[in-house]
Amino acid sequence: MKIVVIGTRGIPNIMGGVETHCEELFPLVAKKGYDVTVIRRSKYTKDLYTEWNDVKLIDVPAPKKKSFETIIHTFRAINKAKEIGADVLHIHAIGPAILTPYAKMRGMKVVFTHHGPDYDRVKWGFIAKKILKFGERMGCRYADEVIVISDVIRDLIKKKYKRTKHVHLIYNGVSAPDFVDYPEYFSELGIAPLKYILGMCRFVPEKNLHHLIDAFSRFKQKHSDSSIRLVLAGDADFRDDYYRKLHQMAMDNDVVLTGFVKGKRLHSLLTHARCFVLPSSHEGLPIALLEAMSYNLPVIVSDIPANLEVNLPESNYFHVGNIKQLVQKLEEVLADSSECKVQYDMSRYQWERIAEQLCSIYSSLK
Repeated sequence: MKIVVIGTRGIPNIMGGVETHCEELFPLVAKKGYDVTVIRRSKYTKDLYTEWNDVKLIDVPAPKKKSFETIIHTFRAINKAKEIGADVLHIHAIGPAILTPYAKMRGMKVVFTHHGPDYDRVKWGFIAKKILKFGERMGCRYADEVIVISDVIRDLIKKKYKRTKHVHLIYNGVSAPDFVDYPEYFSELGIAPLKYILGMCRFVPEKNLHHLIDAFSRFKQKHSDSSIRLVLAGDADFRDDYYRKLHQMAMDNDVVLTGFVKGKRLHSLLTHARCFVLPSSHEGLPIALLEAMSYNLPVIVSDIPANLEVNLPESNYFHVGNIKQLVQKLEEVLADSSECKVQYDMSRYQWERIAEQLCSIYSSLK
């Protein structure tokens, strides 16, 4: 069976939650005997791979413009998938799902993974939100199989589209932690183990990193003798007004910006952080949070439905947008000067288990 994956910017080493999801999952699916091709957006690729970890890669161009990129790339990717003989087209995210009926017209079975209601993101205007909602409707109504990554999303599509059949809950996953030391990198950043708060995500408005910087600034004003730093690992796809304002805010508050990091650098940051903070107003099921939990870090997260579904103790949550409460949570975690590690049950977030669940869906389409 030939599986073609679209809706991701690409793999490997491309920033984004959907991208990480695909990078971890599809090599495992390929190893189970499936012929897997990921169609990438050429503007985001920095390598010359045509195959990576048993997954075939095809680059298809699209303009790097927020307004047109997704729809143009999806149309071209569907045509490419048909050209190379796809049996199953696996569409990720609600934007690309807008062309689900077109993929069906081209004679392919369609699996649609709903990663979250992206129309709730701050960055989208009125028209874009309408288009994204239409994409969600097309995917949920016309895909042969629908995958959701959380109970919140499953309940949403049941309520909005009355779809209860051929809907599968498959959580996001996380790899086994790789605890490493990287003193040279820490020297480069000017940080010390257990002396920093870690934030890790794309630099977009709904992640609320500006709230985290504000809370850190208030914490430092109250605890001027503290040597704790704030480290933000991530970057933005577009150098827009929000990115520029956030970057300036970080510079004004002595925040460490690492840029997009993976591998040993990222693992070292996760190994030695004092705590992890995710103040988002919108998530599907955040892989960054699962990664922090896999490294046994104390975590502080906003009380949005996707974060609540992880079922952390109540003390780990603060009300989204409440900076004063976030400061209090930081003070509580940082008051303990010892190395505090937390054990979480990560059994339902194992990629191997997730790959088996996905393959069973593909098998049902034969």
